Amino acid sequence: MRLDELLRQPQSLPVVPELAAKLIQTFELDEVDFDALARDIEHDPVLTARLLRQANSSFFALLRPVGTAREAITVLGLNKVRALVIAAALNASFHAVSGINLDKFWHFSFAAATVARLICTPRRLDANLAFTAALLHGVGELVLHMGLPETMASLNQRVGVFALDRAAAERLALGYSYAEAGTALAQHWRLPRLLVTAIEQHTEPLAAAEQEPLAAVVHLASWRARLLLAGNHPNELIDHYPDDVGEALGLDPDLLVAPNVAGLDQLPGV
Repeated sequence: MRLDELLRQPQSLPVVPELAAKLIQTFELDEVDFDALARDIEHDPVLTARLLRQANSSFFALLRPVGTAREAITVLGLNKVRALVIAAALNASFHAVSGINLDKFWHFSFAAATVARLICTPRRLDANLAFTAALLHGVGELVLHMGLPETMASLNQRVGVFALDRAAAERLALGYSYAEAGTALAQHWRLPRLLVTAIEQHTEPLAAAEQEPLAAVVHLASWRARLLLAGNHPNELIDHYPDDVGEALGLDPDLLVAPNVAGLDQLPGV
């Protein structure tokens, strides 16, 4: 099935929930009314519970427990709350996906987000935007599994969902990969252009005519998260390190090839 045919299926591109849509609109705003935003979040008890669970996880290393959406925004900041709510909305939209363990999928996604933030911290790159891009970069897998369950089940038997060569295997089998499907969803949900570009280019960030550094960050973050799920073996970390992408970012390989990258042992689920 061609990608355009897949995307025309109603289950492939779910409608963005109202709250997530409001938060996506805040990307464009210079000032946001946190009190109004908190009230909107608290109208959805399930989403509020998920947000508070995330906010109180050791992953965010809070000094005190958070009990309300307003406190979560104050303590975590708008950027992290926005990323968490959008991820939770995606989780709700794809609440049952044949062939994918969603807990494992979001564990992988948070691992990538952790690494992306780590890479950006000492550089002049937006760590919060990188966190969001990496957190969402794999959503195309959900789109593919919803639209092509039998095809993806067959592919999964040959190449794992989180294998390093997953994108290449999908392009060989389908003519496109989760990156293109994720780009379509990001556009459908009207995410900011930079996030769309990072998702679109991250599998081959140096191939684009106009290279986007954020895509290179997400590429490395995805690579590191995949090896985390594969067992975090030191030899594989060294042997499979994407030297060309690391060099493009001026990155010291030692930052990512160490098995105990900071934060990866404290990951929450959605």
